[in-house]
Amino acid sequence: MSTRSTDLPARNTIAIHPEPRRHRVVSRQSWLKARMALLEQEKDLTHRRDRLNAKRRELPWVRVEKSYVFEGPDGRLTLADLFDGRSQLIVQHFMLGPGWVEGCVGCSFLSDHIEGARVHLENHGVTVAAISRAPWPEIAPFKARMGWRFPWVSSCHSDFNFDYHVSYTAEDRARGVVEYNYQPAPYMIEELGGTSVFYKGPDNVVYHTYSCFARGDELLLNTYNFLDLTPLGRNENGPSFDLTDWVRHHDRYEETRHGADCACGGNHQGRPPS
Repeated sequence: MSTRSTDLPARNTIAIHPEPRRHRVVSRQSWLKARMALLEQEKDLTHRRDRLNAKRRELPWVRVEKSYVFEGPDGRLTLADLFDGRSQLIVQHFMLGPGWVEGCVGCSFLSDHIEGARVHLENHGVTVAAISRAPWPEIAPFKARMGWRFPWVSSCHSDFNFDYHVSYTAEDRARGVVEYNYQPAPYMIEELGGTSVFYKGPDNVVYHTYSCFARGDELLLNTYNFLDLTPLGRNENGPSFDLTDWVRHHDRYEETRHGADCACGGNHQGRPPS
């Protein structure tokens, strides 16, 4: 995931001026027959998703034994503090490493979806917070630039990112293999993304209940849910065949050059973007 400058199409050309596509055109009656067949598949997927969600809730929990300390705008906080009086906490492992100039494009894309949901989640017992390894003074200006209000803290004084396998050391880089998404993976960069979920009981004990990585938290990208309803779908047809074909930081859609060709805020060597 790198931020080497790459020439990409000008603003919105992917969405507004797609290549012409041949598509079958039929009568309304034929369309309705095909639509009803697809509806049955959609219903089946919904029911299977419901069963999968139930299995996720049935996963055993792990008690968090380590005392993690984070740095935020008001000083230091514990993991329990991040719940902000609620019983459930969703953590976005936001890729912003020490010395990076700006955060990951893909993580920023996900964060853009948090604000609208916050008021509903917070009134349903769930807090959402971002955690990055960059020191708080490096997080603050990027957060202000993006206009996000959700809690965001630094884990630079703790092992949190390393324990949840989203940050890696120089030794990991030299070895060339790390643990990511529950399996060995080639070292790509010092920071990777993901989502972790925690529960805090009345006794203030915190439990880790779930984590997902790579495409595992794609369901949080509601923009994709909208696009998946459209004729052109996600329209990620190259050069990278992922969101970096078109997604920018939301304040950079006027620009014709995109700063990330792999959805993150640093290049494969982990250096900040230039």
